[in-house]
Amino acid sequence: MPTVEVILGDITKMSADAIVNAANSSLLGGGGGVDGAIHRAGGAQILEECKMIRAEQGGCRTGHAVVTIAGKLSANFIIHTVGPIWQGGQNHEEKLLKQCYHNCLDQAEKLKCERIAFPNISTGVYGFPKELAVQKVYEVLQSRLSGLKRVQCILFVCFHEQNFKLYQEVLKPFIASSASE
Repeated sequence: MPTVEVILGDITKMSADAIVNAANSSLLGGGGGVDGAIHRAGGAQILEECKMIRAEQGGCRTGHAVVTIAGKLSANFIIHTVGPIWQGGQNHEEKLLKQCYHNCLDQAEKLKCERIAFPNISTGVYGFPKELAVQKVYEVLQSRLSGLKRVQCILFVCFHEQNFKLYQEVLKPFIASSASE
């Protein structure tokens, strides 16, 4: 069964087989959140592959995930997933957030990744309530951990202290060890 770690730090500095990007549906990077940080740190190669995906399928729908190279990051792949924008919970946001995590884990398994690093999807500018978001993560871990074959370590990289403490508390039953970068 994979280990789970909660880390306070910058996801662009993580070493993993796959780093998850909380992308927007355009896949064009930019912005001040995780998406912009990953594109800036990873370089132009990521954007070029995202443009090819856009040409083929027109972007990425909410809850889905697509894969690119990681460019200059310490990873082999970036798994881009589009989290839901919180609209009061009436538009299937909880289900869509869980789909993000499920689809990223599915991609990691297909890519034979042993180590995957997740940001806190949708809890920034998309406004998903942090407490509810981590509960959805808990539910995904509860249903998926024992079935993962390739993934050996799941990192939840929290940029802010508030999320770090919240993830440590809620995910405690799954956490192998908590660390701070």
